[in-house]
Amino acid sequence: MKNFIILSLFALGGVSAVNAQSLPVQRDTTVTVSSDRYKVVTNRFFNNWFLGVGGGANIYFGDHDRQMKFADRIAAPVLSVQLGKWFTPGIGVRANFTHGTVKGVTQELGKFSTGEKYNNTDYRPLVKEKFDYRHYHADALFNLSNLFGGYKEDRFYTLNFYGGLGWMVNASDVTSGEPLKRKLRDVSANVGVENVFRLNRSLDLTLDIRGAMVDDRFDGEDGTNKVENERQEGPLSAILALKYNFNKRNWDKPTTTVIESSYDETLLNELRDRVAKLAADNEALKRQLADAKGKVITEVKFQDRILAAPILVTFKIDTWEVRNEARVNLGFFAETIKRGSPDVIYTITGYADKGTGSVARNELLSRNRAAAIKKVLVEEFGVDPARLRTEHKGGVENMYYDDPRVSRAVIVIGE
Repeated sequence: MKNFIILSLFALGGVSAVNAQSLPVQRDTTVTVSSDRYKVVTNRFFNNWFLGVGGGANIYFGDHDRQMKFADRIAAPVLSVQLGKWFTPGIGVRANFTHGTVKGVTQELGKFSTGEKYNNTDYRPLVKEKFDYRHYHADALFNLSNLFGGYKEDRFYTLNFYGGLGWMVNASDVTSGEPLKRKLRDVSANVGVENVFRLNRSLDLTLDIRGAMVDDRFDGEDGTNKVENERQEGPLSAILALKYNFNKRNWDKPTTTVIESSYDETLLNELRDRVAKLAADNEALKRQLADAKGKVITEVKFQDRILAAPILVTFKIDTWEVRNEARVNLGFFAETIKRGSPDVIYTITGYADKGTGSVARNELLSRNRAAAIKKVLVEEFGVDPARLRTEHKGGVENMYYDDPRVSRAVIVIGE
């Protein structure tokens, strides 16, 4: 009988040891960045914004272009402010405000004439004219370099094409002729190219060549050609500007993550041998039990070491409140602890998400979360507090699945 009891204890102890043994797993992670130059990861809405401010000059194409020298028609300054966003490396939008001055010539009855005669041999005497305009317009942007050449973050020169609609207002008062009943204003059609030179990650230098087209009457004088009702006119501007890029300025390439797992073959073979030996011992126990029929076994004692599997409890951001669904899992966990060996000590470790909150706040959150779990286990489910110890890690990087929500957690593990 004594030998039977000793053999029983040996077999049961061996089974417990196998159950408690963990098989180390080696994981090799390979991250591959896409080499496709046309593929990028789309950014959030508040990324890839830009603000540009600049100035330049323009030339106005109107009714008497041939009667005035090209150089005399150049007017400055032209001031420009733009705000926009890129949705992809190739497509974006912007809103633009421009304030400029126009120089030209007109007949003496022109409404914006300066009164100063312009040298000409035309039978119609011409005088100089000058007026200011304000131009509000929205454009769709197309980055031709990225669309046709693929995205390249450090490309020095980029060519953008754009087109859009706007609203142009003649901002000057009439100086001669009949007064206007209302301001001259018209819907504009806009088109242009923007040459972008990269200075650094945040700052670009741009040369914007843009044209706008409005109705012929915008300068206060109808056209003189035979199809004057179909005549259009407008400024052609050259703007040199500095453009600042906000927040996340680049675009990430897609990545592929491959995780390969492998086991320690030596330890795996050792565990197989032990399982085979335990199976043989189990058969021997069955035979001894059959031989012992009719005999009285007064007492059999054995030690069991039940070890609860680790448990993870997550929390809402900036709280340490234990939710009801977590309490259900903690109740099952508590029963396993109480049925297990009393010499197993469980460590309750609190964590916080490093990406949100200050260092001091994350220290408080992780400490209070660990204390909250211990309180539930002790006060609600009757776990001996001597078998629980707490610690906290403050703010940590993403622990699982690159998900910050899983880092706002408590992990309980037995040793």
